[in-house]
Amino acid sequence: MSSEEMVIDIARVSKVFNIYERPSDRLLQMLLPRLGKVVPGKAEWANRQRGREFWALRDVSLQVRRGDAVGIIGRNGSGKSTLLQIIAGTLAPTSGHAKVNGRIAALLELGSGFNPDFTGRENVILNGMILGLSEREVMERFDAIAGFADIGNFIDQPVRTYSSGMMLRLAFAVQTQVEPDILIVDEALAVGDALFQKRCFQQMEALRANGCTLLLVSHDQESIRTLTDHSILLRDGLVHASGPSSDVVLEYRKQLHEDERAYYASVSAQHVLHAQQSVKVAPQAHASTQPLPAAVEASVVVEEDAAAMADSAASASAELTDRLSFGDFDCVIERVRILDDAGEECNYFLPRDRVVIEVTSRPARDMDKLNVNVRLRNKEGVKLYSWGTLNQDVQTWAEVDAQAPGVWGTSFPADQPFTIRFSFDCTLGMNFYEIQASVSEEVERFGGAQRMLHWRDEAAFFQVGMRQKEYTFGGVCDLRMRADTVEPT
Repeated sequence: MSSEEMVIDIARVSKVFNIYERPSDRLLQMLLPRLGKVVPGKAEWANRQRGREFWALRDVSLQVRRGDAVGIIGRNGSGKSTLLQIIAGTLAPTSGHAKVNGRIAALLELGSGFNPDFTGRENVILNGMILGLSEREVMERFDAIAGFADIGNFIDQPVRTYSSGMMLRLAFAVQTQVEPDILIVDEALAVGDALFQKRCFQQMEALRANGCTLLLVSHDQESIRTLTDHSILLRDGLVHASGPSSDVVLEYRKQLHEDERAYYASVSAQHVLHAQQSVKVAPQAHASTQPLPAAVEASVVVEEDAAAMADSAASASAELTDRLSFGDFDCVIERVRILDDAGEECNYFLPRDRVVIEVTSRPARDMDKLNVNVRLRNKEGVKLYSWGTLNQDVQTWAEVDAQAPGVWGTSFPADQPFTIRFSFDCTLGMNFYEIQASVSEEVERFGGAQRMLHWRDEAAFFQVGMRQKEYTFGGVCDLRMRADTVEPT
């Protein structure tokens, strides 16, 4: 990669913050080392660390070429915003180096860079000049900025009177209309309404087409997948994964699943410990002659069973986990097939053909409250549709019979495979499609407390063509639109 192509070069950057229990500790940490240099014999005492170190970033490296779109994802506290502030130049790294070539426009924090007592107009001029434009250049772009922000007469009102949405509109308009070389967006668009978000995404695409480099931080996995080419996943200040955005997003989802499983395991352990502590166990001297209380004996059995189940699940996990699959594996997806209306395997369809997706799963133990789900994505990575058995159960309970068991209320015996068939009339546009399949345990009847048992990316693929001389349409799906001639009145 030539130096001319590279606009961001982050090499082994680390950032440490000192955290103090009391403000006085911070003051002493600043003053005493200097005192120790002039007072004999006090250097060791004066240089003692009075706070603790928090490493927000450790040895992070990132190279970005001109025109790239890069996503940065990770849980809260993983170091995303710290990295962006170092790139933007508002923070200095503790070690390593950060080199940036080009004008940066950054939406790091809503309202940052705005003087609340200045009007919107005055803040536009101020921010434009901070970004390197002359006042004349800002005024030449002012109408475009005000038009994109679309906040009307509020442009001449103090910014402190703005809502969060109005402040976002003005900030984004300024940052994008000054034609930056690098645009950094850190979750700011989340506060905008749907229409404004659409306009923002269109503007970002236009900037990219003109060679602007995009750095996007978002918890919206679909935005990262579709708006960026490659991504990095941060965890505890370290680069946990790096590569194509679709691969990194999947790794992030695996991470979230593992964290959620660890959380619920700790909650379960607390409940078991509480139950054990609430039981009065007989004194040790009588242990040989008096049986354990039934509750304690039961808890011992449960613990042994739980340990055996954990070993079994860990073994299954080791065998089944790969880069496209994750879950607790209490129930696994063994096979996903795509069939035509005649029941034959098929991977090519035309609009209005019948498509059948067959998902076969096998529970490792007796289970109920299951939801088998499929998701369709096109080759661009856009999620087009997701639907599962619980969706159908909810509809049945609402429209037909509130007491019907549905798939959710059905018990599936251990080690006995069962098959769910999803079918639909093809209304998809001409493209190549991926099927993702999953089986989860839904603790509550209407969702909201999910435990992922097995998720499979790229479970199956199919293609949709077009009857060019019989039935055609453009776009991602067929709306079955009709055109009728209206007689003049």
